[in-house]
Amino acid sequence: MRVGLVLGAGGVQGGAWLTGGLDALAAATGWDPAAADIVVGTSAGSVTASLCVAGIPPWFMVAHSAGETFDDVVDARGRPQRDADRAGGARFHLERAWPRIGPGSWPLALRTLREPRRYTPAAAFSGWAPRGLISTEPIKEIIRSVVPEGWTEHPAHWVVACDYATGRRVAFGRDDAPPADLADAVAASCAIPAFYHPVTIGDRSYVDGGIYSTSNLDLVRDHDLDLVICLNPTSSLHPVRALDPREWPGLAFRRASGRRLGSEAKRLRARGTEVILIQPLGEDLEVISRNLMSTRNRNRVIQTARRTVAEQLRASGSRELLAELPQGDPRRVRRPSGPPSTWPRLDEIRALVRAQFAGSPD
Repeated sequence: MRVGLVLGAGGVQGGAWLTGGLDALAAATGWDPAAADIVVGTSAGSVTASLCVAGIPPWFMVAHSAGETFDDVVDARGRPQRDADRAGGARFHLERAWPRIGPGSWPLALRTLREPRRYTPAAAFSGWAPRGLISTEPIKEIIRSVVPEGWTEHPAHWVVACDYATGRRVAFGRDDAPPADLADAVAASCAIPAFYHPVTIGDRSYVDGGIYSTSNLDLVRDHDLDLVICLNPTSSLHPVRALDPREWPGLAFRRASGRRLGSEAKRLRARGTEVILIQPLGEDLEVISRNLMSTRNRNRVIQTARRTVAEQLRASGSRELLAELPQGDPRRVRRPSGPPSTWPRLDEIRALVRAQFAGSPD
């Protein structure tokens, strides 16, 4: 079975949901997400996907975020895990650059004005909105802790960003994309316009791949996959209504994200590929902040997602497909400082994690 894994955009809150959801998927199926034939990540999804394929399994991300310390584990530069950032890169400080007056990208702004039908509302906003002032360096540091330079060893690991001048989607890691270090590509994929400062790769500036699509599920359409599993934090299976006007922008965003996701899934299924869509439920929406960049409740979002995604998988009509997933060991941890071929099973770590999550469904 050839399998694709697609992780969508969603800010800090969406990244937390993806961490919990991916852990639930691995626990329920016994499948290692890093073993997918193609892995695509956009924005927050690019961080989670990159850590996963670099050798950090979802259960470890969950435990690390919750404050667990593992004395046996060091990062790719030999630093102990206990000293690593537990905020998933959600540390905000100003970029060392002079602020610009006017639209963040005049070329993109004028393009969306001349040909508005060719661009999404998010792309139009990105061109006309002021240039972001927040540095992406904390995001780069998270990625460098597991891949100091270059790219992961995965044969088809793609990170989606958008050219800040043209709005064109770029899947870094593909043969047709400009060369880039993984840390720079992920930072570019996460560079939300008007918030983060754009990321320069080569002679071009890039921003969040979510301005093209929050999911970018259609990127895997022509690759003869049997099954694609997509976790998308910004849409929802729960009927959402909002009486509070403050909720309306988020509601409109989720509906647009869901429509785009449905359209992309329809095209994929028309090619004969099975698609499993995993999205937040009502219980998730109750704990996910209205502000997707909020650092509050991250662990609560993670734990809720572990439960709701497990429920979705049990109730899914795709259980037979999930049962056919290639079996692996989703609890393995690769020591980043060791040889790339070394994947030891750390029984001590597993025992600690089982003790921490004693009584949980998995």
